Amino acid sequence: MTELPVNGVDADTGGYLFPGDTVETVAAVARGERPEERHVRALRKRDQQREPTFGVMFGFDPEDLASVGWAVVTTPASPVLDALRPLLDRRKSQAGALYRELVVEPGDDDGAFLRRHGAAPGPAEPTKIPYYLLFAGDPAELPFSLQYQLDVQYAVGRLHFDTLDEYAAYAAAVVVAEEAEPLPPGIHLFGVRNPDDRATTLSAAQLIAPLHKELTDHGVTVAADVAEQATKTRLAALLTEPHPGRVLFTASHGVGSAKPNMREIQGALLCQDWPGPMAAAPLSTDYYFAGADVVGPPTPDIVFSFACYGAGTPAAAEFPNGHDAGRAFVARLPQRLLAAGALAFVGHVDRVWSCSFLWQGMDPQIGAMASTLRAMVAGQRLGSAMEYLNQRYAAIATELVTRVDELRRTGRKIDDQALAALWTANTDARNYIVLGDPAVRLGAGKGP
Repeated sequence: MTELPVNGVDADTGGYLFPGDTVETVAAVARGERPEERHVRALRKRDQQREPTFGVMFGFDPEDLASVGWAVVTTPASPVLDALRPLLDRRKSQAGALYRELVVEPGDDDGAFLRRHGAAPGPAEPTKIPYYLLFAGDPAELPFSLQYQLDVQYAVGRLHFDTLDEYAAYAAAVVVAEEAEPLPPGIHLFGVRNPDDRATTLSAAQLIAPLHKELTDHGVTVAADVAEQATKTRLAALLTEPHPGRVLFTASHGVGSAKPNMREIQGALLCQDWPGPMAAAPLSTDYYFAGADVVGPPTPDIVFSFACYGAGTPAAAEFPNGHDAGRAFVARLPQRLLAAGALAFVGHVDRVWSCSFLWQGMDPQIGAMASTLRAMVAGQRLGSAMEYLNQRYAAIATELVTRVDELRRTGRKIDDQALAALWTANTDARNYIVLGDPAVRLGAGKGP
């Protein structure tokens, strides 16, 4: 049996969170999965579309809120609207007649939500549902699954805090940032390479290094801390000292735990300080940066984290051998960063995999990630910039569904290795999400 690379480290043992998933196990899951047909149609249409405007209909400008619209999406009678009012008022002034406040009813999937507002699968039609959607609420009530589904067509972000004061702080920070003088953007890469650890050895060499070259070759201002420089002390400085107008991109293990207090550290970023899996001892808090380590503003404008559970944890594990959390939640670190002044956090729900940048024996495949980062630095709104990653998901999902359909219709044998790789890559690509307003952008300054 062949094992897939292991990701995520257990805070309680210092070992990997889960045993390696075998190719055979993952392939069996893929053969038994039946994606919802409506979602499959949307993915195929998206993959075939490939227009410059990506998720929105032809003729609309995704950088102009008056053209494509903006909406906040909540549960019925949500109290967060008042807390977010300064941001909502600003977006209303920008989107005009295409500003909406929408509600997700209990049990809604994407089909029910779209039908209730007169929309159907396909490119976003802003006169029916705005292109930019900000989910504001608990993923236990506004499910991650709905966010994934709608993100095929729309630019979706999410906010969830424990207090209304944190919602208000985020709203105020975005308004202040967008009314300030614009600053030159840049990217800082932070890549861990722990001893005796295959996952971070791969990400440092095959993700961080190629990204550095690709971005630099295209004129992006890039700085980097890799391996021995990627310590917790250095990350704390990057996350808490003034660095306006900049994206911080991190690649590391995410910390996890099966204990009841897992939420406080789940998705924390494990730094170079960890001596590696051979130490076989519980993790010291000196090794990782968690929500409790955020001491206040300022922070980078946008953080993009390549780490297990970096953005959140689903109620039920989506990969074999995972632990069920019982209730979905947003990771504590991005919550603290957004409440402290960051504009957005891009990260992963559940485990993240090397197939985000490696593809079936080829050289590093970083095109979608590099394009997203370059678009962000060029001043595109974050949700629009994320369409490069969404397009990759649509392409992988279409190939997976086609292969599985072929298996069921014709009985044609599909190699376990290829099927497991496709299924893992599909779920991995789908689970990148935006935390924060998807309409934010770097260097917005005093613009519309």
